[in-house]
Amino acid sequence: GWNITEKTVRYWMHKLGLKGIRRNKRKYSSYKSIIGKIAPNLIHRDFFAPMPNMKWHTDITEFHLNGEKLYLSPILDGCGGDIVSYSISRHPDMDLVMTMLDKAFVKETALNNCTFHTDQGCQYQSPQYQRALKLQGITQSMSR
Repeated sequence: GWNITEKTVRYWMHKLGLKGIRRNKRKYSSYKSIIGKIAPNLIHRDFFAPMPNMKWHTDITEFHLNGEKLYLSPILDGCGGDIVSYSISRHPDMDLVMTMLDKAFVKETALNNCTFHTDQGCQYQSPQYQRALKLQGITQSMSR
């Protein structure tokens, strides 16, 4: 409940030999330049869908839990924002994305009119990912 200055905190930390924990401030980015086919932006920030399984969206998010980095990859449905599927991993690799897709394809079967929107991350440009969407009849959409 005391008000003290930052200099006072620094002084006492130095005097007592205490050091703060420095976190890596660099955020995760999956963009590695153009390595595959870039799909056109079909969504144009209109993420709402009137019916389920018309517009899906995904991105990989990095978060910290107990001092460890984890990566979350969910699929959100544009109709109501429900989570269709997700996967969590210690690495932001293709296994993370493909596991998420496989779970979604088991849960949802009629996806012929679905548009799947992502950023231009390297996982979403990969032929493996794009082939999986094509086999399900899903139209791919990307934005920067």
